[in-house]
Amino acid sequence: MYKVVQLLFKMADITSVVIGIFDPTNVVGGLICIFLLFYIDAIIFPTVPELFTVGIFATQTQIATLWFGLLILGTIAISEVLGFCTLYYVVKKVKVPKIIQRGVDKFQAFLIYPDERMILVNRIAPIVPFLGAFASICNWSLKKSLKYTLIGGVIKYGLILLASGLFIEYWDRSTATVVVLTMIIIVIIVSFVASYYRKKKISDRGGKCAIR
Repeated sequence: MYKVVQLLFKMADITSVVIGIFDPTNVVGGLICIFLLFYIDAIIFPTVPELFTVGIFATQTQIATLWFGLLILGTIAISEVLGFCTLYYVVKKVKVPKIIQRGVDKFQAFLIYPDERMILVNRIAPIVPFLGAFASICNWSLKKSLKYTLIGGVIKYGLILLASGLFIEYWDRSTATVVVLTMIIIVIIVSFVASYYRKKKISDRGGKCAIR
């Protein structure tokens, strides 16, 4: 429990630094914040960027909701692709220790899909961290990986932004923001619970294989 609290504080610290540097109430500043939060989330540390994306989206009044939503979606796509490629090529350039390679191979064998399709599953239950590095170690196709990254990102965040836009249209912005953020928090909690039980199942199966 203490480690979870520490993790939440670190996530809040990173996010507050990014938001503190750029003005998220400004169109350009908001897009820069979103780009950096998703990029950091992809290569270094989880920042739960969807929460802050909804907040930035809901508070923006300088541009039409539809156009700003499309700009945000494009920014997220670019950021996630760059984050994925950064880790993918960094790992390709270094020599991965055999112990890490064996661990990744063993973990990959227990996944629902031991190939690029796992990127889509990871959107629902975040089982695999640092996907770019994982894909590189597993020698997944970069082209297929980026395709699934884009498809998963556009669907997930497109639905989130669409829901936000609809709520803003029928309710006031503050109420709509609270409702959407609550929905996202519930989805995140469910995703982490699903991820926890899936990892536990993989660990149990690994233990049984080791006994055999």
